[in-house]
Order: sequence, then C-alpha cells, then structure tokens
Amino acid sequence: MPEATKNAPPEAPKKKILIVDDEATFTRMVRMNLEQTGRFEVREVNRAIKAVVAAKEFQPDLVLLDVIMPGLDGGEVAGRFKSDPNLKSIPIVFLTATVSGNDAGKDGPLKSGGDLFLSKPVSLQNLLKTIDETIADS
Repeated sequence: MPEATKNAPPEAPKKKILIVDDEATFTRMVRMNLEQTGRFEVREVNRAIKAVVAAKEFQPDLVLLDVIMPGLDGGEVAGRFKSDPNLKSIPIVFLTATVSGNDAGKDGPLKSGGDLFLSKPVSLQNLLKTIDETIADS
C-alpha cells in the first residue's frame, strides 16, 4: 500500500438525501448535481405515496420534498414522517414553485411554521448551503 494512502484521513461518510418530487426530470437533475459534489448519496422518489417506505429503507439525513404533487401533497407526506417514530427526526426542506425567489429570499430558504421552503428553480449553491445548515442543526 502506498505511504500516502496509509496516512490519508478516512473519508467522511456521504450524507443521504431523499428527493420526493413528481417531476422525474427535476429529481434526476438535482440528484446528479448533488452526487457530483462527492458528498451525497441520493435517492429519488417520484410518487409521494412511496416516500415513507423509501425513507424507512434508505434512512436519509435529509428529505427534499415537493409541495404540490398528485395524490398526496408535501404537507401530507411531511405529516406522515412526523407521526412515524422512526422518521420524525429527519429534517425536511420543501421545494416549491408556489413560493417565489423573492418570498424565499435570494440567499436562503423561507421559514414557515418551523419548516424550510426553497423556491424552484433553486441554485445548486443555495441548495447546498441549505442542506449543510439544516443537517448541521439537526
């Protein structure tokens, strides 16, 4: 084994991010951008009804959750997370086109009722900042 490899600090484990959004193109783009940083393991769910099962299997460090989806909306999905003892401590950041960038603020998320909301489209820089701050606070 090369000397540099033996003395290298161990890699920090990747943080797990679950994206729940009915727009497959959007979830794929966000997943690719987050994974390219080398810091995240990302799973996508494009049907709200599957979010709780996916979270139980994947055990994410954070959930990015769309607000408006067919079937269950983001608020209903979040309610199911909060009522489940195994999921209630997972932070949720809502992603929505119903909140404008001005409402959410250019440099950060809008906070309402303790929940964070980011407006779509969201810049990678703003998304990473929000993820880092939210995970650090949890």
